[in-house]
Amino acid sequence: MRNVAAFRRAWLLLLSGFVEPVFYLFSIGIGLGALVRTVTTDGGTVVPYAEFVAPALLAASAMNGAIADSTYNVFFKLRYQRLYDAMLATPVSPRDIAVGEILWSLSRGALYSTMFLVVAWVAGLVHSWWALLAVPAAVLVGLAFGAVGMFATTFMSSWQHFDYVTLAVQPMFLFSATFFPLSTYPDTLQWLVAATPLYQGVALERALLLGEVGWAMLWHVGYLVVLGALGVWGTSRRIATLLLT
Repeated sequence: MRNVAAFRRAWLLLLSGFVEPVFYLFSIGIGLGALVRTVTTDGGTVVPYAEFVAPALLAASAMNGAIADSTYNVFFKLRYQRLYDAMLATPVSPRDIAVGEILWSLSRGALYSTMFLVVAWVAGLVHSWWALLAVPAAVLVGLAFGAVGMFATTFMSSWQHFDYVTLAVQPMFLFSATFFPLSTYPDTLQWLVAATPLYQGVALERALLLGEVGWAMLWHVGYLVVLGALGVWGTSRRIATLLLT
């Protein structure tokens, strides 16, 4: 509720993270799609390039929203505003703080994803009814990145450390089968790409938007849930260590 009140007068800033994936969709998905035409997915379906890219950018929207709030904003509250010190003077526990901040970060990611899904639908890139589950899937992506992002932030002591966030997020965005099928990567790199959390989100969203639904989706869901749970647990312990000892 505190974050909702804070963003009431900064709603343009709140929505700014939605713009980048949309630009990528129209510049690469549709612009480059005029040259690439079609792509064969790892599931064997031949689809227009824009339809191949759109689910990946939807997952990236969830990632961007979650990362924005769980890193930069949390760092300021933790190191400069000392907001959490004041909260811990109440009956609120470190776990409550972690859960609250992560819920807000994944809510922001879900908002971006919902808006992006509407844009993709209007652009004629959504054809499967399974796409209705794309937003809940985006919440799982936001959970994973929000929890891990906040956990990593508790170890940072300088704004310069956020270069590491960019170093981790940007390669994931470019190489997590976002713009090319996993099968196009060398065999030695496929396992590394498949191990990244964004790839799990991309694969899940792509399966839903293209209707390639199968049992493999349970692995993607489990991966994101476990990663999110570990992030919440680790963040709770770190906040307790930093502020209560």
